[in-house]
Amino acid sequence: MTTDPIKGLLFVYNADSGLFNTLADIGHKMFSPQTYSCQLCAITHGLLTEKAAWREFIGSLEVPCEFLHRDELRRREPDLEIDLPAVLRITDDGLRVCIDASTLRGCRDLDALKGKIQRLCLGRR
Repeated sequence: MTTDPIKGLLFVYNADSGLFNTLADIGHKMFSPQTYSCQLCAITHGLLTEKAAWREFIGSLEVPCEFLHRDELRRREPDLEIDLPAVLRITDDGLRVCIDASTLRGCRDLDALKGKIQRLCLGRR
């Protein structure tokens, strides 16, 4: 983990923005959840809305949190090439991955994800 002071966290979904894409994602989660490609979405959202426990956790963090879809990240950071989904630390020196796609795929529930964010992104035990 980098020692740069953290200015915030950036959560990037492995899904594109927009109504059509959202509807397609809902269908994918309903009919073939085992092949859904965004573990971040799968853990933090139900079929239609963000989970209340996730919202509460994000609200309890002492750093600003930002959320982007894959296409939004590409527009904002065209030179950044990372596997998604991912969680990044926002620092004065730029973006640094603190939870990569492989680690996110290993999270089976919200508690596991929250623990990884605390340890890997915020340096808490």
